[in-house]
Amino acid sequence: MRSLLSPLHRLVWRDARRRAYNLLRFAEVEADGGRDLVRAAEFTRDPLLRRLFLIHAADEQLHADLFRGRGLALLRTLPAGAQSAFRADWLAPGERGLDDLRVDDAPDDALLAFLHLSEKAAAKDFADYIEVLGADPPTRDVFEKVLHDEAFHMKYTHVQLLRVSPEGHRKLLWRARLGRFWKAYLRLAGALAGAIGTIILTLQYFVLIPLFALIAQHAARREPPGWAPVAPERNGALRRQY
Repeated sequence: MRSLLSPLHRLVWRDARRRAYNLLRFAEVEADGGRDLVRAAEFTRDPLLRRLFLIHAADEQLHADLFRGRGLALLRTLPAGAQSAFRADWLAPGERGLDDLRVDDAPDDALLAFLHLSEKAAAKDFADYIEVLGADPPTRDVFEKVLHDEAFHMKYTHVQLLRVSPEGHRKLLWRARLGRFWKAYLRLAGALAGAIGTIILTLQYFVLIPLFALIAQHAARREPPGWAPVAPERNGALRRQY
């Protein structure tokens, strides 16, 4: 699977402008994940998890700074121009963090299961991106630094999940997998709906609108020039609406 996706990753990361905007988008996701983790630390009653969540949140903010700094540095090296329309977020997803999971309502074990799978997926994706960024050593170095932290996050979430829920951790992981799959499906469906909508609107613009314009021109040629006389029964005093 990694060999099959490698050409797609090269396509996504080959364009420098798209690479910069992807890094800026990653920075937003990392910063948002850090805020969620701080909130999770406020709600948990486990002192060890509170400390680990705060450490994790600090790492996420550091990753956001790294991604944002490198993205802005890339943009400064590029000539002024419009952003590429082909973003392909689903081909280069990056880290999803808590992925809009409500930390206020989720128990500790569900949070840990979701975080573990998110960090595991992010670590795999970042390792793939490192392989295709040989032509951009500074960006590759950023991903290598982030990947080192992702390995720690992946390990501690699994260890703490086993501690918090030694008997139900497998069920929680499967439930988290289904939740991630459903949200991935929604993202893919949204991207597909946007593409279909663009195609339909383009066809309407170049096919239907010219057709209606021709019909309107044909009807206009049949209209007599000048003013048309009004029938006497309709030419009364304007004392009512009709």
